[in-house]
Amino acid sequence: MTVQSSENSSRRGRRSTKMGGMPLNDMPWWRWRSNVRSALHMLSDPVFQREVWLAGVDGYGDVTDAVYRLVEDTWLDNWSAEKYVGTIFRDAQEAALVDAAVLRVLRIMHQVGPDAPVSAYLDHPEWGEAVAASREAHVRLAVSDGDEPDAPPRTLEVLRIMTRVA
Repeated sequence: MTVQSSENSSRRGRRSTKMGGMPLNDMPWWRWRSNVRSALHMLSDPVFQREVWLAGVDGYGDVTDAVYRLVEDTWLDNWSAEKYVGTIFRDAQEAALVDAAVLRVLRIMHQVGPDAPVSAYLDHPEWGEAVAASREAHVRLAVSDGDEPDAPPRTLEVLRIMTRVA
């Protein structure tokens, strides 16, 4: 009887490895995953939102930038994350958590408008639910990638460096 190895860099469930502190993602569309993770990370951290977005600190974009990173390449504003299981998301649970976060955040964005000040988002009565849904998705994806979910969000420049094509 021959036993086949299930280790394949494009298969679900295999964790990323680290090289020099930077993850080598095993997902086929890891750059899109990195953008989604970055957005969810920022959308899930109310302290970051107050100290960086509300304070206008450079280098992290704003709420609208995070929403665009979440849905721009993936079209998660038009269809379910389930479509990307095996390419961006490891399993149906990751996809379901991302869908829940996207729906909550987009609902608020459509109500306040993409050009609204940060305070309009943070003061929205449903913002806490959007933050909680984003947090749940962020933690699941970070842990699945072997990363610390409570590390501070990375700047957009660091994200660009991490996702640069060699």
